[in-house]
Amino acid sequence: LAFGDSLTDGVGGAGENYPRRLAQLIGRPVVNAGLPGETTAQGWQRLPEVLQRERPTSLILCLGLNDLLRGVAEADIRANLVAMIRTAHAADVRVLLLATPRPGTRQAHPLYAEAAAQGGAWLDEHAMVDVLTNPALKADLVHPNRDGYRAIAEALARRLRGDALGGS
Repeated sequence: LAFGDSLTDGVGGAGENYPRRLAQLIGRPVVNAGLPGETTAQGWQRLPEVLQRERPTSLILCLGLNDLLRGVAEADIRANLVAMIRTAHAADVRVLLLATPRPGTRQAHPLYAEAAAQGGAWLDEHAMVDVLTNPALKADLVHPNRDGYRAIAEALARRLRGDALGGS
């Protein structure tokens, strides 16, 4: 299950998104549960129903950039991410948290590492950050283009092949 906002949904990708491409690369279904504009607070409210409906074994979680762009307190973003990770773990779902960049930098925002450590999730600080900080891989100021979504999927496929998260 890929759960997130417009970055998961595929906005800017002209029909491409990382969940669909990732499914092709790993040969397993990946449900796209991306909802453009969603914040971590909204995601936390939506996640239990999606987990119950989809019954995944693994969750790729990518939320927080909308919060950062709207000036939501970092402590609140972190707490919401930790709550989502714990909600998934309570449903026996493994979690890979995708970091997004600290606005205005080329680095993963540190709140993602803190949330992953607190919640007990795997963390990927490169797949999304590398694309979102590369203008050649972006459709606009925020969203990847087709090549950007492909690059995210390829990075995640490599990661999943190397982690226990990729198991059934």
